[in-house]
Amino acid sequence: MQRYTFPFLLCLFLFAFKVSAQKKELPYTSISLQNLNVFKPAGSNWKIVGDVFYDLRKAGEGKTKPGTGVLVNEPSAKSQENLFTTMEHGDIELDLDFMLDKGANSGIFLQGRYEVQLLDSWGVQNPTSADGGAIAARWDDTKPEGQKSYEGHAPAQNVSKAPGLWQHLNIVFRAPRFNAKGEKVADARFVKVMQNGVTIQENIGVTGPTRGAAFQDEKPLGPLMLEGSHAPVAFRNIRYKAFGTEPVTLTDMTLRSYEGKFNKVSEFDALAPATEMKVDVLEHLAPGDKNNFAGKIAGTLHVPRTGDYLFNLALKWIPLDTKPDSPNGGGELAIGDQQVFRFDGKTVGSGAAMVHLEAGDHPLVLSYYKTYSHWYAPSNDITLSVEGPGVPFTLLNAPLRAADPVGAIKVLAENGPVMQRSFIEHQGDKKTHVISVGEPGNANYTLDLRTGDFLQIWRGNFLETTPMWHERGESQLAVPLGSVIEFPGKPSLTFLSDKNAAWPDSNASYNYVGYDVDKAGRPTFKYTIGGASVREALAPEEGGKKLVHTFIVMPGQEKGAIWCRVAEGDEITALPNGLYAINDKQYLIELPKKAKPVIRRTARHTQELLLPVNAKGKDEAAVVTYSIVW
Repeated sequence: MQRYTFPFLLCLFLFAFKVSAQKKELPYTSISLQNLNVFKPAGSNWKIVGDVFYDLRKAGEGKTKPGTGVLVNEPSAKSQENLFTTMEHGDIELDLDFMLDKGANSGIFLQGRYEVQLLDSWGVQNPTSADGGAIAARWDDTKPEGQKSYEGHAPAQNVSKAPGLWQHLNIVFRAPRFNAKGEKVADARFVKVMQNGVTIQENIGVTGPTRGAAFQDEKPLGPLMLEGSHAPVAFRNIRYKAFGTEPVTLTDMTLRSYEGKFNKVSEFDALAPATEMKVDVLEHLAPGDKNNFAGKIAGTLHVPRTGDYLFNLALKWIPLDTKPDSPNGGGELAIGDQQVFRFDGKTVGSGAAMVHLEAGDHPLVLSYYKTYSHWYAPSNDITLSVEGPGVPFTLLNAPLRAADPVGAIKVLAENGPVMQRSFIEHQGDKKTHVISVGEPGNANYTLDLRTGDFLQIWRGNFLETTPMWHERGESQLAVPLGSVIEFPGKPSLTFLSDKNAAWPDSNASYNYVGYDVDKAGRPTFKYTIGGASVREALAPEEGGKKLVHTFIVMPGQEKGAIWCRVAEGDEITALPNGLYAINDKQYLIELPKKAKPVIRRTARHTQELLLPVNAKGKDEAAVVTYSIVW
């Protein structure tokens, strides 16, 4: 059993991450799934439906409901055809949801040639290039046995969900490049593949079409192909951004630096610079004080076509918790005669803005200043990104950084359960009294010990702790390495006057007692709610395919009944196999056969699934249990 302790330094800044933790981006183009008109003539195995059900335990038991919005493949002996879009693409960012039947094998072929594998890899511990999320291998019949398959790339980790659950896939693809003679000068490349929010492939070159491709040649453009020859699979929310090959560039940059303490750009705007120098990166490279300085970087911004461009700017030395009465910097960005950004340093030092630009060159001026440094936000970096018509997200003139010699500091659950105390970001807030438990089967979870709230689960590797342990630790956060499902963060148990009473946001009578550790190394959490004593435990089953959540409750003298809130979501649906789907098949709940759940609407227009906590006898403990499957 491994244990890692972490001192809770409550004097540290406990700020939220809601303001600008995520960059803004331009919208996608959606592929309509009202009918099959956006696809080339399709075989009878493809159809449009309103909903689909696949049983995670039994293959071939799929059911569909009439409607639109979901594309399904139902291969048969008569029809097992692949499906092609009428749209042809080069560079593209593809974003979609997919659902697999038990044991299903399918694939998405970029340009009809380069496959990202879709496979029921639920619970696979050591994925290969044949598993879900892999870049499929190439194939050469002329090679000796055992060498015919080559160049396949396994996913970095397996974050595949159970059959019958919706999964998310995002692919950034760079098409092969050709010269004026039509000769290939650069291979196709998967810039990034993300499955269920986790990067599983990055910068993977493909020297030619992968096995099963519709075409064996390579061209600048080609259709998207969905494989239809193997097993039932469903798709929805298919959307994309198509890109050209000419990028946005920032060139001919000059840095003028100023020394001293400044509180706004106008204070140094008319001063003679202390230093003037040519630069090729967005960074304050001038010599001098690293905390009391100002700079003005002027350059030429080239945009390839007329349209609306989205810019994201961040001055990294201004943290999200900057104090209005003590600003430590600010800045402005102008493109031509348009003022795009103005940060006074009293709030955040980052933001996003849309700018309409004509094709061609535009003067760009970035002005900035800094007065002092936060120990947990020491970077003097400037990041400026752009995205626009036919232009993918591009980080402009970012300095190259040597790899951090410490690398990522990870805590992995390889040989047994692992417990880690830390801070955790949950729904944009920093939780300071949490414990996370990792399992060798890659089914992990986090509990808030201060409130008793069950915060999250995730599938995949356990935690990265670099923000906690490297140097002084900037954010003090432990970061899940897998695919996270967040829960609303409310008590699992409470007293209700009746089954219609509102579930509280917190339990005023909650009192944390501690936890015991069993022989396997798993904790059992102990606390009281009023006069009731509770022992709460989670344990994986079926190799980590599900987590069994158990409460043993010794009631006190309270008159109200104790209830367990199993799940809350926008939608809770009873499935034909007896399980309950939460939030449009994001995860599943399995209840004991004799359980009598209550599913009810809340004032927040969500649904809750509740179980009564009933003891068999007057002085006996009540036991309630359920399983989370995902």
